[in-house]
Amino acid sequence: MDPEGTWTLRGYDTFADESYPLEGEFSTQADAEKAAHSLLQELEIEQPSSSSGGQTGEQDRVYIIRPDGTGYRYLAGDRASD
Repeated sequence: MDPEGTWTLRGYDTFADESYPLEGEFSTQADAEKAAHSLLQELEIEQPSSSSGGQTGEQDRVYIIRPDGTGYRYLAGDRASD
């Protein structure tokens, strides 16, 4: 069961070393993870692993922020449905 409240997403620009808000508010962790997964797919197009080093290199990162304000980094394959 998800905690009550809103789940959100934040991006992290590894090159500039700064975080930034991402669009969307989600009522469940699963919905936030689906959106984060889609964002990682978009990042792979915009910042291909072949030139950015991917998620272990300089490609931007996606974090899921829980309703209590804590968060965690989302990586491809993290979705509960994967």
